[in-house]
Amino acid sequence: MTATTTAPPAAPQTPAAPRRSSARLRAWATRAPLLPALIFMIVVTQLPFVATLVISFLDWNSLYPDARHFAGFANYQEVLTDPALRKSVWTTVLLTAGVVLASLVIGLLLALLLDRRFRGRGIVRTLLIAPFLVVPVAAALLWKHVLYNPEYGLLNGLLHYVGGPQPDWISGTPLLAVQAALVWQWTPFMMLILLAGLQSRDQQQIEAARVDGASDWQIFVHITLPHLRRYLELGALLGSIYIVQNFDAVFTLTSGGLGTANLPYTVYQTFYQAHENGLASAAGVLVVIGSIVIATFALRVVSSLFREEVSRA
Repeated sequence: MTATTTAPPAAPQTPAAPRRSSARLRAWATRAPLLPALIFMIVVTQLPFVATLVISFLDWNSLYPDARHFAGFANYQEVLTDPALRKSVWTTVLLTAGVVLASLVIGLLLALLLDRRFRGRGIVRTLLIAPFLVVPVAAALLWKHVLYNPEYGLLNGLLHYVGGPQPDWISGTPLLAVQAALVWQWTPFMMLILLAGLQSRDQQQIEAARVDGASDWQIFVHITLPHLRRYLELGALLGSIYIVQNFDAVFTLTSGGLGTANLPYTVYQTFYQAHENGLASAAGVLVVIGSIVIATFALRVVSSLFREEVSRA
């Protein structure tokens, strides 16, 4: 006679729906404190951009509000074909490229200096960071009156002391004058990024290279520079995002004259002086699109840096 075994009753399964609902409640509970900030950001940034996008398709001169009508892509076509606007785009490219490259080179030299240990390094680091903390308009006024002024400026004072000429810096070299002021302000930003990269190097690899007889220059070329490539890209991209949109230095130093009117200043001039709301909005939309493209590359570089740090850890 064979004994029959009965299987134990199956344990009751918890329904999946209550678990999903509780997970949703927890997710909303964690996200709820961020909603006011998100709503504020949408109201302050996205709604004005949508309004600007709508206006960019209108032929709208504020001096003749009754003649406003839909113009399609005519404003964008004029922005891309108008000689003055094309020149401002080229000026923006020259201004941005010159400032970013000079800031990166000088910032790298200063970062290499601060990466070494010496007495008073903390004070030197604080002094070198200070220009980046100055309000942009105040920095431009400082360069215009304290350094560039042909009568009482510091630069001409030093040249007078050594018997040199007394040039008018802004009138003689206007674009270079704007670039120098921006380089002074943005070099600390590049220096901080590159200094963080230098301090994240693998010191064991450097010591091994020294033991093998590598010189400081060989270590810099074959170890330091390849390690800093991502940080150099990040500094160039972030610097480009901000300098492309720079308005303060151009407005304060030259008022857009002498061939220094970049695209943001041209947008200001078109809107506030020519009262062409549609045309200025179209130019502004193009500036935003260019900034978004650059920011996309910057975010990719940042994410790759994070992935490298995580893999190294």
